[in-house]
Amino acid sequence: QVQVVESGGGLVQAGGSLRLSCAASGRIFSINAMGWYRQAPGKQRELVATVRRDGGTIYAGSVKARFTISRDNAKNTVYLQMNTLKPEDTGVYYCYVTDTVTTWGQGTQVTVSP
Repeated sequence: QVQVVESGGGLVQAGGSLRLSCAASGRIFSINAMGWYRQAPGKQRELVATVRRDGGTIYAGSVKARFTISRDNAKNTVYLQMNTLKPEDTGVYYCYVTDTVTTWGQGTQVTVSP
């Protein structure tokens, strides 16, 4: 069984930056994709960014050029560097890890004040 733990959320003013981290542990075979989704109050969960084992990335259009996803395969860890944050980036950010199955973290709150 794989465990996923996120960290790095918090409160920041608009224009600020935050860095989220997500570490996978446990019975890991070979992690393929890792990434982040977010869910704002009253809205559906949406993809923020994902990174494949080969380094290929996908970003939501709303965060492209502001967020950067990266991973450390040796540490089974994925990072999300978030710059120029906007109030509309507020939400709970969920990390996911796809090994033989997809495992989700508990989520970390990101709040961006105007």
